Amino acid sequence: MNHRHASSFATSTWPVKLLLSTLTLLGSAALFAQDEPQLDLQRTTLNAGMHQITAQVALTPQQRQIGLMHRKDMPQQEGMLFVFEESSQQCFWMKNTLLPLTAAFVTDDGTIVNLADMKPQTTDAHCSTKPVRYVLEMNQGWFAKKGIKAGSRLGGAPFEVKR
Repeated sequence: MNHRHASSFATSTWPVKLLLSTLTLLGSAALFAQDEPQLDLQRTTLNAGMHQITAQVALTPQQRQIGLMHRKDMPQQEGMLFVFEESSQQCFWMKNTLLPLTAAFVTDDGTIVNLADMKPQTTDAHCSTKPVRYVLEMNQGWFAKKGIKAGSRLGGAPFEVKR
């Protein structure tokens, strides 16, 4: 719909104006809500060897876009698992993200392809070196402290073979 058509439609009757005003307010509220961390995501339990991880799962494009933005802290054994519809090169940046994070780029079977340390509030791109379907973000240094590196394998429901 072009701008002129929308404007003439919006001025035709006051109920329409009221509806459009309400929608504008709701849209503005949604924008403000993006300045807050998303905390209501489903969770899954993953493991990296003997180490257990509680991961929030970002499944939708909006959940993935917001990710861990605006978080001031995150418990050491927690992270966020980004799930994509299909494997491809995935790239992440840290705009509006306050925590230093490490991203593990992970294949369908749970194998870590590469790790990337990411500096808060930057727009530097951090990309997978191969196509992946999953990205697990943890507090920076978590993987290194546990001896987990490229080639290590994560376990948990997302990585189990679907029959």
